[in-house]
Amino acid sequence: MLQEFKNHIANHLSFLPENRVLIACSGGLDSVVLTELCHLHKFEFGIAHCNFGLRGNESDEDEEFVKSLAERVKALFLKTRFDTEKYAKDHQLSIQMAARELRYNWFRELALEFQYDYVLTAHHTDDNLETFLINLSRGTGLEGLTGILEVNEIFVRPLLPFSREEILNFANERQLQWREDSSNKSTKYLRNKLRHDVITELKAINPQFLNNFKTTLDYLKQSNEFIKSQLFHLKKELFQSSEIDVTRIPINRLREYGNPRTCLYFLLKDYGFKAWDDIEQIVTSQSGKQVFSETHRLVKDRDYLLLSPIAEEISDRNYQIPEEENMIMIPPGTLKFREVSEMDQTDFKTIFVDKEKLKYPLSVRKWKEGDYFYPMGMKGKKKLSKFFKDEKLSLLAKERVWLLCSEKEIIWIINYRADNRYKITPQTKQILKITIT
Repeated sequence: MLQEFKNHIANHLSFLPENRVLIACSGGLDSVVLTELCHLHKFEFGIAHCNFGLRGNESDEDEEFVKSLAERVKALFLKTRFDTEKYAKDHQLSIQMAARELRYNWFRELALEFQYDYVLTAHHTDDNLETFLINLSRGTGLEGLTGILEVNEIFVRPLLPFSREEILNFANERQLQWREDSSNKSTKYLRNKLRHDVITELKAINPQFLNNFKTTLDYLKQSNEFIKSQLFHLKKELFQSSEIDVTRIPINRLREYGNPRTCLYFLLKDYGFKAWDDIEQIVTSQSGKQVFSETHRLVKDRDYLLLSPIAEEISDRNYQIPEEENMIMIPPGTLKFREVSEMDQTDFKTIFVDKEKLKYPLSVRKWKEGDYFYPMGMKGKKKLSKFFKDEKLSLLAKERVWLLCSEKEIIWIINYRADNRYKITPQTKQILKITIT
């Protein structure tokens, strides 16, 4: 195994010997072997140990064992103690999930504080199989069946190609000592039950089961990489930027791919969506239909699906602008006010108004149902809802409309149209230029 480990590092993780690494060591078989291999290959490493306080004296004895191991290999020993049960209760987590969250957060802090480039954990092929079966039982997608990542941010798992049997044989050959975690024998946890009852039986039925699993995992990873490359091109084809933070997906183009549900799954799964039946139905539903994830929403708008982040609710905000104020920051941008001697070119970000017609303080607010204005260049008034319909504004675009007002009258639908009542006339004495940037 020593030579195989060396070859694996050279072929797949050649960056490790050149960097400072931190080994997560529980004192169990796997992490002790990982420490020994790194020591034999003269890695520059420290050792980090978490005492979760779940097994009384046994937990304290694990800590002392790892401390002695660090002294033997002349490595910096870093330790911490967690009140895992309290953390689990406070955060409504299982003990296992709480312990995982606590230790990974701590490892990140140590890496930053002590300038370690990578954190090594001792996950191996059997762990990968257990994770595969857990994800399979939970109905995961393809990515959940590709196993544990060998490199994930700063975390590296150099033992992933090796089985528990190979690790045990190496430890016995080197006459290494390690600690046995008594909780690993309990089958009340799903992972332990799979390890002791299911995987043991699978290996008994087929002695080549673990090797066959590794082969299957390689095929699944290759398939997943191929799908990712195709997804990259699919997004380039279908994702169109329109308004700020809004991505448009043309429905007709989506249908050209033959299976809209599958396409939408791969396009949207990274945005937290899970209601795939609703998402499939939105393609043929009326405009205005919406589907939400925790972070995003998908809206049907005529011939498009609109994808956008869920914005903070700010509909009730009202910004007051006194006469002496010449600049104010609002959600759509920065409003600037400047008196000028004459008009120059206008556009949707610039208007000119007769200042003497304004009543201060001005205000900026979101539009609401029933609002109306007198569109510049037109006779008579028009409801904003009708104006938006004529302009073919999407539901998301309408929600992001802000108004500049003088008392109850609208001066400007910001970024769209000014009000005719405040236009410059031959009688105007003070011209106010208003811009949004």
